[in-house]
Amino acid sequence: MTKQFASAGDMTEKQISFSEIGRDLWAFTAEGDPNSGVIIGEDSVMVIEAQATPQLARKVIERVRAVTDKPISHLVLTHYHAVRVLGASAYQAPQVIMSDTARAMVAERGAEDWASEFERFPRLFDGHDEIPGLTWPTTTFSDRMTVYLGNRRVDLMKLGRAHTAGDVVVHVPDENVMFTGDIVEYHSACYCGDGHFNDWPQTLEKIRSFDLAAIAPGRGDALVGAEMVNAALTNTADFVCSTYDPVARVAARGGSLKQAWDACRAVCDPKFADYAIYEHCLPFNVARAYDEAQGIDTPRIWTAARDKDMWNALQG
Repeated sequence: MTKQFASAGDMTEKQISFSEIGRDLWAFTAEGDPNSGVIIGEDSVMVIEAQATPQLARKVIERVRAVTDKPISHLVLTHYHAVRVLGASAYQAPQVIMSDTARAMVAERGAEDWASEFERFPRLFDGHDEIPGLTWPTTTFSDRMTVYLGNRRVDLMKLGRAHTAGDVVVHVPDENVMFTGDIVEYHSACYCGDGHFNDWPQTLEKIRSFDLAAIAPGRGDALVGAEMVNAALTNTADFVCSTYDPVARVAARGGSLKQAWDACRAVCDPKFADYAIYEHCLPFNVARAYDEAQGIDTPRIWTAARDKDMWNALQG
């Protein structure tokens, strides 16, 4: 069991991959670090996820420029977390799009999340001095929005609560490819600290109903082909349920958070211990599952101080 806080000691650079998962659709992946997506339209480009800093965002832009010189016109942020949004200024995109729920979460907890995530995973904030402030969208939507990149149609949708309450997926119908953000992960632990465990599996099934040709997940390799897509959806659901169910049983009998942690590890360690950021996520996941099992529907705001108090209590 790790004693160092979250991923504070993870300073190993990851190998970047940039792979085409459909016609003019690209997945930027980095061995379990946050992914980005690229959609090249007839006359411009949409990028999904900004990365945590402008410096890291420029690594995505460099890959985009290797395959097209079309301007980046749209930046879509699937949710509010700092590691996904704070690099937005590097793109200089005319439109920055979030769900209205995600924007409200920036206002409610964006500053606290920034400070919290910076302490948890400093490597992901390389070049943080360039961040001009919180990232705010220029455009929001409630349930569904369609963007045309020339003749190429891109559908943005809220399919349900999962990783956060404001999660967005991005679907490209002409190739039947979806960018899911952290609703779907591949051989990476799900971060559930701001999640909704009881809603998450139903949201995954809504994604499954598209019978997708490929998915660019939030973390991990791109998923190409129906077999890989469906396996990742099933595995993500298993991770979420395997985390929540033992914690909920402990909470139902009035057990402590530490007992919930032990019960969760007994179920999850044999299946997921080798997943990227597993040890990083587990304490936050257990704390949120414990709250949800006790009827706390809205995730409590994580702060740097709350992080450390929880971590120390569970790690001993």
